[in-house]
Amino acid sequence: MERDMKRHARILSVALLLLAPALGAVAQEYKAGSIEIQHPAAKATLPGQPVGGGFFTLVNHGAEADRLVSITSPVSGDVQMHEMSMQGDVMKMRKLEDGIAVPAGATVTLAPGGLHVMFMGITAPFREGESVPATLTFEKAGAVAVEFKVEAFKPGHAGGDGHTGN
Repeated sequence: MERDMKRHARILSVALLLLAPALGAVAQEYKAGSIEIQHPAAKATLPGQPVGGGFFTLVNHGAEADRLVSITSPVSGDVQMHEMSMQGDVMKMRKLEDGIAVPAGATVTLAPGGLHVMFMGITAPFREGESVPATLTFEKAGAVAVEFKVEAFKPGHAGGDGHTGN
């Protein structure tokens, strides 16, 4: 009996170690009205890099559509919402002047190669393990303060999501 209890305790310990990264991601959620903001993350940047990329998922639990209309951050002179898309063999990027629509009952994902946030004119490099403060403002749900967790820079996925400035 005692041996079984020790075995179960070891199995539980291993399971908790394996789940720890997932539990950390769950803890990084925010809410504004019926909008849930999941896992805001930014990519680490290189020294001297003028821009940084940000990503997250928006879930609208409400019966009405909403819109992310602006993002501000004390670490960036200008935070913009962008969309990347393929036009033929060319990747095109455009600033979303009207923000990002979040339809009722829908999930909208901001990720590399698609919708994303650009922190323009950053005041210091984004370092892995640190956080970038920002305020997301929605048309109906209002403003919510979030922290973008800075994740590792990976070759092929530039911290600035392909931007070089401007």
